[in-house]
Amino acid sequence: MTTLESGQTACVVQPNSRFMLSHPAHLIAQGFGSGLSRIMPGTMGTLFAWLSFGVLSARFPALFTPSHWAIIIAAGFVVGIWACRKTGRDLGIADHGSMVWDEIIAFWLVLLLLTPAGFGTQLWAFFWFRLFDMVKPSPIRYFDRHLKGGFGVMWDDIVAAFYTLLLFALWRAL
Repeated sequence: MTTLESGQTACVVQPNSRFMLSHPAHLIAQGFGSGLSRIMPGTMGTLFAWLSFGVLSARFPALFTPSHWAIIIAAGFVVGIWACRKTGRDLGIADHGSMVWDEIIAFWLVLLLLTPAGFGTQLWAFFWFRLFDMVKPSPIRYFDRHLKGGFGVMWDDIVAAFYTLLLFALWRAL
């Protein structure tokens, strides 16, 4: 049992594949299973984002153009608000660690805006994005603590993506 912000108690569900497959929102929020990892689920979600971006872009270049990725990311952000709100409510924790759709959308944004980028650049982007997402420098920490629901879950990772992209812009400028 856990106490919610409203003072009510809720049963915290241990996420597993059965839970994930019980509702489309869970499947999305838990990154098609990547968030079920018992070891660093956020990192696994980001790795899933990196792998899926690369595979889809290479395998289906006519379908996954930069403009299509922009639409997918924008739609994925909106869908993520719903999926993370529903999944967090069903798990009993608003921003449960198994919910990695926020990392996926944010890292897709990083990869899109760094395109074309070689493996080394993508690896550094992965490193810096994960660092910003885990350490949560201001204002990421502020958003993480004060914005609630699905929007809050999604937004702090978008800010981590912004920090990553800002770092690369500064690096390229120097």
